[in-house]
Amino acid sequence: MAVHEEVVRRVTEIHSGKSSKTHKIPLKEKVSYGLGDVASNLIYTVITTYLTFYFTDVFGLGAAAVGTMMLIVRFVDMIDSPIFGVLIDRTNTKWGKSRPWILWFCIPFALSSVLLFMGPDLSQSGKLVYAYIFYIASSVLYAAVNNPLTTMLSSMSSDVQERTVANTFRMFGGQIGGLIVNLSLLPLVAYFGGGDQQKGFFYTMTIFSVVGVIMFLITFFNTRERVQSASGNEAVPLREGLKALKGNKPWVVVALLGLVFFTMYIIKLSAGIYYITYNLGRKDLVTTVNTLGMMTLIGILLVPFLTKFFSKRKVVIAGIIINIIGLLMIWLGGAEVSMILAGTVISAIGLGLPAGLLFTLMADAVDYGEWKSGIRAQGLLVSASGIGIKLGSGLGAAIPAWMLGAGGYVANQTQTQSALTAITISYIWLPIILSALSILIMAFFKFEKPHNEIIAELEYRRAQQQ
Repeated sequence: MAVHEEVVRRVTEIHSGKSSKTHKIPLKEKVSYGLGDVASNLIYTVITTYLTFYFTDVFGLGAAAVGTMMLIVRFVDMIDSPIFGVLIDRTNTKWGKSRPWILWFCIPFALSSVLLFMGPDLSQSGKLVYAYIFYIASSVLYAAVNNPLTTMLSSMSSDVQERTVANTFRMFGGQIGGLIVNLSLLPLVAYFGGGDQQKGFFYTMTIFSVVGVIMFLITFFNTRERVQSASGNEAVPLREGLKALKGNKPWVVVALLGLVFFTMYIIKLSAGIYYITYNLGRKDLVTTVNTLGMMTLIGILLVPFLTKFFSKRKVVIAGIIINIIGLLMIWLGGAEVSMILAGTVISAIGLGLPAGLLFTLMADAVDYGEWKSGIRAQGLLVSASGIGIKLGSGLGAAIPAWMLGAGGYVANQTQTQSALTAITISYIWLPIILSALSILIMAFFKFEKPHNEIIAELEYRRAQQQ
């Protein structure tokens, strides 16, 4: 009875907001945590949103070859995620398990990303080899600095709402990074390039990377990892960490959601510049539409408020439905610019809800795995979930490029009807289909008991080990 009463007491504390101060994350730390994703997206948004266009229309690679490369690189990237996860779990430093990885790899990540856009004058095969080398390097090193941002969330606090708010700061920061890129990239490319897009991309990426490194360092110095398993901050062997996966159905659902959601999200990002440039014939609107796409910020900011009244599952599903409505508005708008812009805003706000909760759901799955198995393997679970995200990102970048190739796309030319159809499918219909699939997946996300009770039981176990 004493155990039950203690758990009930802790659940009551969590509901009333009277949990211990160790659960609270200072505002300065939340902001610093968010800056880590500003840095990540300031660099990586250029890669996810503009790299396909850069490769085909600036660097001069064929669309089909680019599509294949996008997928192959993501397969390589899938391997690095669980490796980094295991390494994070086995890390034991005075800074914690996750934070030191940001310190160690932020500069190599920034440097590889700059070199990716250097664009040396090589033969066609030489260019392809160069693109493979530095796309793989930047993707792997991105995982080295971004995976720790995700794995450390479950260690910053055991208070579920505090984690949701901290993750909102992170997602908000990520969208700010993307907003800066979409507002300024093409104007900066034009300014620094003076008519030479290759030079413009290189100098712009250099500036973004330098600023990104500074922000990564702020994240490292101003964040803390507080929550430890009952065994403390000791290294978790791979064999033990795998126990946290066994029977962890919420983790399976989150991993599948990451795969499908990011496939949809990156398809939409990658195809957007082609849809606006060729289907609408309004290249001048690219910056405007991509900037409005950052209205995901509104959805992300709504997440902490909505999760006080609705379950995370309902919030995610509602956001995806809103995204579908926005996409249909874009399609129905035809060449009507106002309808397209309105649909873009609505779609973006909807996407902000699942985007603002995905990594919180991963942290919840870490708690569930510890509750079921007694093993807290946040590195392995989060990074293994990242396999789906990496594969989804790869498919999201590859599919539009393959569709372009199949449709007979020729860069910088008036496109055939088959090419325009391929672009429309990529930008509108594939995201709608994948959104519907995401809703189906989320229908299976549930715990055996309320999540706050799971947290309370975990806190009780930790207290008993002290």
